[in-house]
Amino acid sequence: MEIAARDVKSLRDKTGAGMMECKRALQECAGDALCAEKYLKERGLAAIENRRGRATAEGVIVIKARHAEGAACGASAVAMVELVCETDFVAKNAEFIALAERIAQAVLEHAYTEVNQVLRDMVVDLATRVRENMSLTRLALLRAGSAGAGQYLSHYVHPDKKTGVVLSFSSDAPDVFLRSDVRAFAYDCCLHAAAYTPRYVRAEDVPAEYVREQREVFQAHVASLQKPAHVKESIVQGKLEKHLAEICFLKQPFVKDDKLSVEKKMAEVGARAGGALRFTQALIYQLGVQ
Repeated sequence: MEIAARDVKSLRDKTGAGMMECKRALQECAGDALCAEKYLKERGLAAIENRRGRATAEGVIVIKARHAEGAACGASAVAMVELVCETDFVAKNAEFIALAERIAQAVLEHAYTEVNQVLRDMVVDLATRVRENMSLTRLALLRAGSAGAGQYLSHYVHPDKKTGVVLSFSSDAPDVFLRSDVRAFAYDCCLHAAAYTPRYVRAEDVPAEYVREQREVFQAHVASLQKPAHVKESIVQGKLEKHLAEICFLKQPFVKDDKLSVEKKMAEVGARAGGALRFTQALIYQLGVQ
């Protein structure tokens, strides 16, 4: 059957498939465009299954925020997603980035809290056309509550789109979040989290089993020292506290003032603003790092 070039082009514009694939699909479907579109989609899904096992080491992290009425209120909700693919070439493609942004917007608008079929279908459409294994690996949605509730969300995505941070703050004095210095501090905390990628917010958040294992490691380090037991234990405790300070957000030296820990800087900013600040939640995404 002879297939008109305009029909092939029309199908290609709709599906993104190659010209020869579109022509073959139209021939298989006796010129029926809808049938050809379905044919291409089914073939694409089969190809996706074949590519499913390929490594997806590239991708992007994207954040979308909804702002409450009035700029001073800050974001009322923030969505963060991680979309991965096989190659750096695709990860930097405008269409791939736009897909991640649409997914983040959908998470925000529909309050999705987990990856679902609607979102997977959005990924499948592009994966079919670019012939790469793609996956929406994770997403998160944080809400700040009603305006004036004493909660504030701040967020940051590194320019390379490989690290994203969303931090939630609270205070018993809601007006502190109207202050530019408090909001600047919240944003700087996001920059800090992106740079230092702490594993925990507080020392109390560190699993007891992990602390025990680290203590045993440090005990092994000092076992051969010719020192009294209480001195060895003091050394072990010092090493453990230093290690916890390295992996816990509040204990780390603040990125904009390394003479103070994040915790002490937050207390300083809160005191100046007239209301104590607290972290209520911290989300840090690093591409490919769960």
